[in-house]
Amino acid sequence: MRTIGIKLENIILEVFQTVQCLLDSGADINRPNVSGATPLYFACSHGQRDTAQILLLRGAKYLPDKNGVTPLDLCVQGGYGETCEVLIQYHPRLFQTIVQMTQNEDLRENMLRQVLEHLSQQSENQYLKILTSLAEVATTNGHKLLSLSSSYDAQMKSLLRIVRIFCHVFRIGPSSPSNGIDMGYNGNKTPRSQVFKPLELLWHSLDEWLVLIATELMKNKKDSTDITSILLKQKGQDQGAASISPFEPSGPGSCEHLSVGTGESKSDVLAGSQEASADCQDVVAMTANRLSAVIQAFYMCCSCQMPPGMTSPRFIEFVCKHDEVLKCFVNRNPKIIFDHFHFLLECPELMSRFMHIIKAQPFKDRCEWFYEHLHSGQPDSDMVHRPVNENDILLVHRDSIFRSSCEIVSKANCAKLKQGIAVRFHGEEGMGQGVVREWFDILSNEIVNPDYALFTQSADGTTFQPNSNSYVNPDHLNYFRFAGQILGLALNHRQLVNIYFTRSFYKHILGIPVNYQDVASIDPEYAKNLQWILDNDISDLGLELTFSVETDVFGAMEEVPLKPGGGSILVTQNNKAEYVQLVTELRMTRAIQPQINAFLQGFHMFIPPSLIQLFDEYELELLLSGMPEIDVNDWIKNTEYTSGYEREDPVIQWFWEVVEDITQEERVLLLQFVTGSSRVPHGGFANIMGGSGLQNFTIAAVPYTPNLLPTSSTCINMLKLPEYPSKEILKDRLLVALHCGSYGYTMV
Repeated sequence: MRTIGIKLENIILEVFQTVQCLLDSGADINRPNVSGATPLYFACSHGQRDTAQILLLRGAKYLPDKNGVTPLDLCVQGGYGETCEVLIQYHPRLFQTIVQMTQNEDLRENMLRQVLEHLSQQSENQYLKILTSLAEVATTNGHKLLSLSSSYDAQMKSLLRIVRIFCHVFRIGPSSPSNGIDMGYNGNKTPRSQVFKPLELLWHSLDEWLVLIATELMKNKKDSTDITSILLKQKGQDQGAASISPFEPSGPGSCEHLSVGTGESKSDVLAGSQEASADCQDVVAMTANRLSAVIQAFYMCCSCQMPPGMTSPRFIEFVCKHDEVLKCFVNRNPKIIFDHFHFLLECPELMSRFMHIIKAQPFKDRCEWFYEHLHSGQPDSDMVHRPVNENDILLVHRDSIFRSSCEIVSKANCAKLKQGIAVRFHGEEGMGQGVVREWFDILSNEIVNPDYALFTQSADGTTFQPNSNSYVNPDHLNYFRFAGQILGLALNHRQLVNIYFTRSFYKHILGIPVNYQDVASIDPEYAKNLQWILDNDISDLGLELTFSVETDVFGAMEEVPLKPGGGSILVTQNNKAEYVQLVTELRMTRAIQPQINAFLQGFHMFIPPSLIQLFDEYELELLLSGMPEIDVNDWIKNTEYTSGYEREDPVIQWFWEVVEDITQEERVLLLQFVTGSSRVPHGGFANIMGGSGLQNFTIAAVPYTPNLLPTSSTCINMLKLPEYPSKEILKDRLLVALHCGSYGYTMV
């Protein structure tokens, strides 16, 4: 590479000397060729800064070719910041031309960034001038976006593109501060903070519209949304006002430009058309996408002033203030979340407000959003990464694959592993994705190898749970961290693993609290005892339970309090639910907390907690271990019926017709909903395990009441199916239960 660089420098020097010689000999400096390209044009097309400078010094004219392509166009297309700097020195008007180029979607954004990055580094004044100009262009584009007479797609892309470039330049400015001060949004009046001032007009317009919509939504909660009258009234009040309106500079709330593609004012249309009035009734539908794009721009501008990982207090306050309207937006059009509300992934406080809406979106859509953000910012979107040198290859030994892989991965560069993995087995020549696949397959089996004592089989014999006695292996916490890294890497690179964990362990990965039903995976009888306590009045049974239990602590049985002073606190009818939950947490969480923490430390190196929480424990199993094939005929053959149902009953026939109709993903959700697992064991449905051994899939009759959802008892693989009056109602209620059932809903 060094040799190539030296040769290139020599060629450029020779060209420069040749041009200088020609000019000294009286060559015509502005003579174009047949395409209209001048010497200055050619110098700019190759980023020859010195050549361009001498040409301009000798009087070269700034001329486009016959296709209208200018020397500046060529400089920006190539990312030649130094050559652009020379052009601006001789033609200062070109500075604004470059700023306006940020609106041209045909130009590569990274090239524009390179040019503006170079220009901004020349001086503090130049840096501030660029930012202020970009802010002004963004504000103009933002107001165009908020006009329904504009093209939504074009204006949205233009605004977000300009704001991205603005934020990039802001962050890399000369001696850019990184002290965590939210400049300009916490009262800081430094010159740097003033570059955001033009954008305040746009944020003010955004706020006005959200307040206006919120007012009308509150006013018309019991009626259909109709904000036409308030818009027309607002227009009349504000005509002639100098303030910036949400859609146009003619006044807050003006309907004047709400009609699309016509020069007619909306008030005129409303006066003569009933249909136009209906169009203006639901301004939420008309403005949600546009306002949401501006919200995204607002978030980006707030974030670029904050240290990485911190959300601007101003933006958090903004979302809290407009909470109801934003929820209205995403309820009507959930795609807004994935298109514009990226801030939810970076701020747990805000995510919690929208999580129920996000989790209600199709699994496929959430997967796409997950991978889009997981891989955002990576230099190579192609997951098949070819290492540039031997040091990037993971060289592992087959005869000690677990230990050698652990050692190598722990020392590897995480950023490079995220981009791609190359594996070679010691003494073998093979490489490529087939070898990577084999590596993950072998490690999947090794992670649960009993020789390492990391995981133990659950009661059903097919799933695994962290071993509370794993400390017998001195390196157990390092190995748990490695296991987390392998699962995180597999998920990052869409590689499936041949491991199935207990539902409680998936919950631990997601940060979801466990419940007493999860105990059944490790001790079915104990789970039944807890269920019995919850189902029966224990007031006069003389159980004499206290908030302490005897448990295994480092190989010895000890009395462990469930809470401070638990040994002296009796379990009563009033506090038994708390007792059951604390016992569950002790057995399922506290007993293996160090192992969980070590695993998550490795897992989160590759999968951020904010992203993985998009899924529930059932979906996480599918992400890690894949979608199983389900034989519906085998399912039907090995299903039992109880509580009044028979195979020939209409409801049962409708049920199986629905199962045939729904997608493979929905069948897996149904299997998970009833059995707690997505897996069909070897040998088919005849070998499904329950809490106490083999237990067939069972459907029990439940009296029907309107809106009642199916429920399940996963310990005994039982679906409690109401006696629905039609197939259509059955299908609707079943699908709602599949998407909401894991959250405990029975009525929707």
